[in-house]
Amino acid sequence: MHGMFMPSGYDRAITVFSPEGRILQVEYATEMVNNSPTALGLVTKEGVVLAGLEKRLDALQDREFSQKLFVLDDHIGCVVAGFSSDARILVENARIEAQMNRLLYDEAIDIEFLIKRLSNIVQQYTQHAGVRPFGVSMIVGGVDQFAERLYQLDPSGVYGKFFATVVGIGKDEANAYFREAYRRDLTLKEGVAMAIEGLSKASKEKLEAERIRLATIPSQNPKLTNVSQEEIARFLDKVQQRGAG
Repeated sequence: MHGMFMPSGYDRAITVFSPEGRILQVEYATEMVNNSPTALGLVTKEGVVLAGLEKRLDALQDREFSQKLFVLDDHIGCVVAGFSSDARILVENARIEAQMNRLLYDEAIDIEFLIKRLSNIVQQYTQHAGVRPFGVSMIVGGVDQFAERLYQLDPSGVYGKFFATVVGIGKDEANAYFREAYRRDLTLKEGVAMAIEGLSKASKEKLEAERIRLATIPSQNPKLTNVSQEEIARFLDKVQQRGAG
């Protein structure tokens, strides 16, 4: 073994591929996302639903503050899982892109164009020495001139388009539920109920309404609107009653 690289050496630089063709630092970033509170999104015939779980809150913390759900433009929002400070940088870049598009073209930005610009930023941090990958996955959704749209962007810089998707803790259980129960003709109200059910499936413990952040972007007059804690609690009670029954 003298003079040969040990396997542990391949995770010390972002520019080095392992013999299996893996970039281990990117995989570590993805693993951190997988161990972060759940985030999900889904498309309905009436708009887009975004939802996420906050970390357990301290009794002195303002419960209105969110590190999961962000407005990118009037018609676009995102929910994140992973390192919230990394998410903030991408959110700020997305907001700048959206405002530049309005200034230059006098119209709202196309969602796929925005996600491409964000993916280019994330990808750059997978190929330069002296940096680390973004430790966050973003679910970006909204309604543009074409249709309701939902995308997932991962630490690798790869993005995909979805009808429903989940990242973070319990994503396998929630995705399994969506594969079985999701319908493209859901109403927005049904989408909200399904999002809360998905968070419940992903949660390893009894879900608390105060930890849920949820927003909708309706197809008619698209503007991101936060769902109130009272309404979230009503939906959650119904979900938990069904589970108990």
